Amino acid sequence: MKRMWLHSVTPIAPPRSSNPGLRSLLYAAVVVGTWAGVICLLIFGLGSLLGVPFEVVLSQGEAPVRIAWFMPFVLTVLVSVLAGFAIVLVLGRKHARVIVLIASVVVVLASLVLPLMQPSTVLWSTRIWLLVMHLLAWLVIVPQLARIAGDSEPAASEVREFQLESR
Repeated sequence: MKRMWLHSVTPIAPPRSSNPGLRSLLYAAVVVGTWAGVICLLIFGLGSLLGVPFEVVLSQGEAPVRIAWFMPFVLTVLVSVLAGFAIVLVLGRKHARVIVLIASVVVVLASLVLPLMQPSTVLWSTRIWLLVMHLLAWLVIVPQLARIAGDSEPAASEVREFQLESR
């Protein structure tokens, strides 16, 4: 059997029937959210071993509260699943990948404000470790979900015509 696509200039796009939908997007969000949550949990554990107190102020005027050990995992998975639900809104649209990337940058910058704006009673070591967890979770979750959104773009599922090299 001759494989004619070996000499293709561009790859053959998948058929429209294989475009990602809600189910595949949420599945990916749970998987990458779980991996990101495990990474955040490991960072939290390492920081705790090194003596980082992980105490934050939830409301202005209150005393600092220690973050529960399981919260980095739970919040990371929850945010990933919520991102999956939000990304469903752009599935099948032009520039879906770029929209997801830009929106996620805005969201991660907004989330970085929370550790940075803590009162002076919260140590900078806690703030820095929280910033690292936010950024690593973003680096694990967003590229995968943006790739899936990009696979749903109209141009990604069109069968492109290409020329085969003649022998």
